[in-house]
Amino acid sequence: MERSFRSRSLRQSVDWSLVILYLILTFIGLVNIYASIYSDNPASIFDLSCRSGKQFLWMMVSFSLAALILFAIPARLWENLSIPGYVIVLILLVAVIFLGREVKGSHSWFSFGPIRFQPAEISKISTSLLLAFVMSREGFKISKIKDFTKVALIIVIPMLVILAEKEAGSALVYIGFMFMLYREGLSGWFIVAFGLGILLFVLTLTTSPFISLLVLMTCISIFNILNGSKLWKGILSHLAFLLPLSFLPLIWKQIQPESAFSFLPQIDPIYILIGTGVIAIPFFLYEAFQKNAHYLYISVLGFIVGIAMIFSTDFLFNNILQPHQRGRIEVLLGMKEDPSGVGYNVNQSMIAIGSGGLTGKGFLHGTQTAYGFVPEQSTDFISCTIGEEWGFIGSAGTILIYVFLMLRIIYDAEKSREKFTRIYGYCITCCIFMHVFINIGMTIGIMPVIGIPLPLISYGGSSIVTFTILLFIFIALDRQEKKYF
Repeated sequence: MERSFRSRSLRQSVDWSLVILYLILTFIGLVNIYASIYSDNPASIFDLSCRSGKQFLWMMVSFSLAALILFAIPARLWENLSIPGYVIVLILLVAVIFLGREVKGSHSWFSFGPIRFQPAEISKISTSLLLAFVMSREGFKISKIKDFTKVALIIVIPMLVILAEKEAGSALVYIGFMFMLYREGLSGWFIVAFGLGILLFVLTLTTSPFISLLVLMTCISIFNILNGSKLWKGILSHLAFLLPLSFLPLIWKQIQPESAFSFLPQIDPIYILIGTGVIAIPFFLYEAFQKNAHYLYISVLGFIVGIAMIFSTDFLFNNILQPHQRGRIEVLLGMKEDPSGVGYNVNQSMIAIGSGGLTGKGFLHGTQTAYGFVPEQSTDFISCTIGEEWGFIGSAGTILIYVFLMLRIIYDAEKSREKFTRIYGYCITCCIFMHVFINIGMTIGIMPVIGIPLPLISYGGSSIVTFTILLFIFIALDRQEKKYF
């Protein structure tokens, strides 16, 4: 017996809650961009000579693209365009390094008269589509080394090219894809390992390599205890191993040349710690071979990679990062105070947000905003305009809208029958989350200032167009599935 399908109406097949949340965010952006440039005396919010007027034009362009994607372009076309689209965008990413315009030290912009175009923005679309395409193929398993390598290359290649453009903010967004990979079966230990890498980097900069190495060994011990079969035996044996090592600097400090142990060379305690770990490696490998315990092999690999990272931190910090990036990290980590230099933006931003209080100073009444104390207030620091003029309630409300948007995308993605749609939905959720977290984080001083827009709110054509396309491709894919029942 043949199964008949009935077509759902437009009202039933489109997730209008996503469309409404999208519209709310774009109009919040328009209003606050106008507030941020109000001191320049624009004729009106739609004055095309100022940023709010230009943003309104980009909104109209974005709305047109949204309608085109939703009603004119076949939803399945995006799956077919994933490979050529990725290749074309990758070529543009490389080309902009040599042919693009330098803006604030970054070679990431093509300029066509008054219009500027940033390939790094649209690379989020092409990467998300290709990830969804590759990972939705029959037989794909993230646990397979071959499949994991494919996915890693899809993410890492554009990320490295964007770093070469000196566009660290856009590159950092790619790390967010890790959460999508976790949903699709990647071990949570990869996320833990990434977090540990950040922790080691920070500890090495702010404390000492010895502390970092001790933390590394402690984390590896916890990993082994959780994966081993004998819990209490594992806890006691690792404590017996680590506790004496933690007091090594204090003990070694007492053994001075003039003491009875003057024959001992003055070796840095960290090398004794490394030596102890190296001596333990053969025992770990032997036990791993005997018990076929793969987690012990991972522990040895983690120890070696961790040591390499600890000893490369100074080189990466002093030779890879730009001077302004180093300065921002130093201010963020409290390594130095520079309220009138690299810390100026964040300092003024926190003053603006703090002065807003619970309900804010009111629309167009923000003093920090009106007098231009915060640079880039219509782009990277737009959230401090919201904080000053609309207060804690306005800021919290804006964050809640983003939370509802992301949760709704995840809800639709989980209900999807198509793996391609689900994976793509998680990809765009990761992109939105990373942008919101980093942007708001840097305005309140918990993230370094790396120049990244607040989705659909910050001024900029590349940004609003990119997030519009990202979101409405998903809405179109979701509509395609809900269209027939």
